[in-house]
Amino acid sequence: MSIQTVGTTPFPGQRPGTSGLRKKVTVFQQPHYLENFVQSVFDTLGDCGGKTLVLGGDGRYHNRVAVQTILRMAAAHGFAKVLVGQGGILSTPAVSCVIRKRGALGGIVLSASHNPGGADGDFGIKYNIANGGPAPESITEAIYQHTGNIKQYRISDAADIDLNRIGAARIEAMEVEVIDSVADYAELMQELFDFDAIRKLFAGGFRMCFDGMHAVSGPYAKAIIEGQLGAPAGTVINAVPLEDFGGHHPDPNPVNAAELIALMDADNAPDFGAASDGDGDRNMIVGRKFAVTPSDSLAVLAANATVAPGYRKGLAGIARSMPTSRAADRVAEALGIPCFETPTGWKFFGNLLDAGKATLCGEESYGTGSDHIREKDGVWAVLFWLNLLAATGKSVEELVSAHWQRFGRNYYSRHDYEAVDTKAANELMASLRIKLATLAGQDLGHYVVDFADDFEYTDPVDGSVSKQQGIRIVMTNGSRIVFRLSGTGTEGATLRVYLERYEPDPKYHHLPTQQALSALILIAEQVAGIADWTGRAHPTVTT
Repeated sequence: MSIQTVGTTPFPGQRPGTSGLRKKVTVFQQPHYLENFVQSVFDTLGDCGGKTLVLGGDGRYHNRVAVQTILRMAAAHGFAKVLVGQGGILSTPAVSCVIRKRGALGGIVLSASHNPGGADGDFGIKYNIANGGPAPESITEAIYQHTGNIKQYRISDAADIDLNRIGAARIEAMEVEVIDSVADYAELMQELFDFDAIRKLFAGGFRMCFDGMHAVSGPYAKAIIEGQLGAPAGTVINAVPLEDFGGHHPDPNPVNAAELIALMDADNAPDFGAASDGDGDRNMIVGRKFAVTPSDSLAVLAANATVAPGYRKGLAGIARSMPTSRAADRVAEALGIPCFETPTGWKFFGNLLDAGKATLCGEESYGTGSDHIREKDGVWAVLFWLNLLAATGKSVEELVSAHWQRFGRNYYSRHDYEAVDTKAANELMASLRIKLATLAGQDLGHYVVDFADDFEYTDPVDGSVSKQQGIRIVMTNGSRIVFRLSGTGTEGATLRVYLERYEPDPKYHHLPTQQALSALILIAEQVAGIADWTGRAHPTVTT
């Protein structure tokens, strides 16, 4: 074995987005492409002598190849140890858990989350810092600057290690420990939730279906829900991670988790349904013929958090991304705790969690989490709901309906226009920004505009400012329309339109969502000219 220095030239466009660097697999397969980015991460970190790195991914196509490359580069950079998940697999929440438990310098996550996999699909890489959370913008910007100036990278010429065998190996002077992908994470879950109560729930005939979507959370759900909690074999479906996710889109929403939705809509449906995404950090909660929105899920868990042992002391605060509905705000007000509104991206929750200002956090894009780690966590959310169901004896629909009765209902939907021409999407947003100053006070039919702005966030912990985080049109009755361009896709731009209407009267809590939001949908089109700019008469996906 020896360490090689390889000459290289920069690749354009290696700027990490809200969830790291995401491109097509074929882009990452270019000679030096992955190596350039990884070397830029290591150069940004500086001297890593004596330090430990955590490494793993969601098992998508190119995962194993990338793991071996990164291991050889970590050895060349002087890391003392790398902890890598068995088979190269670690869910994103598990990476955060292992970093925190083992005192690692940080971790590298190989995933494009909910994006499609396979040879023609997407791949991604991001760096998580010592608190277990995604690197802040100061670090990702430094990484990007390195990618534009890189001239060489260092890598060992060692042979591949056996990723399937748990145990220790060496590359150069660096120890590589292949660890059980589930063990540390499962141990943490036992500390947070009442596993005895959930076992009794299953022993009493309670039925559920967890759809692993052939993604990374399958092994975690099998080990915990079937293995430790005693759910019958077969409770977890699509449990084996596949490089192409079985040809499906591993995004846990009613459109992409169609198999689960069909099962839960059947007359003999299980009591409870759930799904998680490509890297295990998202969740969808479903009752019998009843899907729970992510915004409502966060609010319900916050209102009932003390049923779980890990949260019996109560909540310090709640944090939600700006586009997420205000349902959690109403819970925070009732509990007498703050509710923080942040830009989209889990990294914005990290400072609040580290400072003890928030305990639970959530995003409308099916992400929920807490201060137990610094990532959103799909399996954790499912276990929290199981604990709640066990503690109350109520069904999913009964719990949510009771919540609406107490707090009112925030009707909510997201309309995605995917793979839109980037230039057209940017021009749509620019035209909206020009209109902002004139919208306040306008009568738009059913609604009058209270204010309109481009959301700007000042971090209450470190004072950092993030601008242009989404255009808000807020009505006098609290209803909202939000426009935002997503940074998680790899083709064109994704325009996301978020629609929210608050309804306090229980008589109107069971309208079809799109019907309840119909007036806002019309206003969004009229104000933004979506069809004219995008050429789309309808959204690609409605959730």
